[in-house]
Amino acid sequence: MNQTRDLIDSAQRTIRLELEAVQELLPRIDANFIKACELILSCKGRVVVVGMGKSGHIGNKIAATLASTGTTSFFVHPAEASHGDMGMITKDDIVLALSNSGSTAEIVTLLPLIKRLGIRLISMTGNPDSPLAKAAEVNLDARVSQEACPLNLAPTSSTTASLVLGDALAIALLEARGFTAEDFAFSHPGGALGRRLLLKVENVMHAGDALPRVRRGTSLRDALLEMTQKGLGMTVVLEEDGRLAGIFTDGDLRRTLDKGIDVRQAMIDEVMTPHGKTARAEMLAAEALKIMEDHKINALVVVDDLDNPVGALNMHDLLRAGVM
Repeated sequence: MNQTRDLIDSAQRTIRLELEAVQELLPRIDANFIKACELILSCKGRVVVVGMGKSGHIGNKIAATLASTGTTSFFVHPAEASHGDMGMITKDDIVLALSNSGSTAEIVTLLPLIKRLGIRLISMTGNPDSPLAKAAEVNLDARVSQEACPLNLAPTSSTTASLVLGDALAIALLEARGFTAEDFAFSHPGGALGRRLLLKVENVMHAGDALPRVRRGTSLRDALLEMTQKGLGMTVVLEEDGRLAGIFTDGDLRRTLDKGIDVRQAMIDEVMTPHGKTARAEMLAAEALKIMEDHKINALVVVDDLDNPVGALNMHDLLRAGVM
């Protein structure tokens, strides 16, 4: 029981110390932070993030967050930079260097070359009087009062503070650029958001011969055969000139049976839903999904500018496409 209590106390102490480290950052979002943002916004190249050890892991994540939120960025390991990877950095780039001590040898070694190439340097350190902070054009102060490690040695609170400061930088830049959800989707085409924001109705709809269709005056029996053959759970009903007259779905069939209508004698005109809700091929699939959800329907007819049906889709199509 005592061990259980000790484990809980240790975890809660860690979280409290790291919360305090994050809170200490708030007054440091100042002129230096603004200058760092302005330097990156005016940069014609990329943000190159460097860091060693735990700072390197945090730097890698910051670079990934920047890259996915509108700021072209990548991570370079400082030790590898001294052995050829420095060639990846150009004079149009900005270096964002992370080091809690501000005196990491592998990074300090790069400073003369960074200066010689005229590359602008932003540092993120826990020591504003360190060689790295003094060499930088602007230093982001990420110092912490105490590491969560009881020995005050293992990077814990300091790495959390650096990560949060990196997120603050990325989001401030995102908002300054007017970065949108659609821009984000282009950086994440394989993710759920990418599918929701990039996929269009024309990418998932059934068109051509796969579109079930009958004309006004068709018997309900023949309409049901068309539905069965195409397997979409609905059929489009056309006017004589090819425009949309209505739609007949599995739900309409159930309602027809509930009314006691003889399906062998009825005509499609008697039982169809006149016109019905429609979508456009160029619409986002997510917009079509919202129409279905708002009106509690399972299928949509896709029409062109002249109200001619060009396709159809249902909830199963959107589900398969990962839109819902």
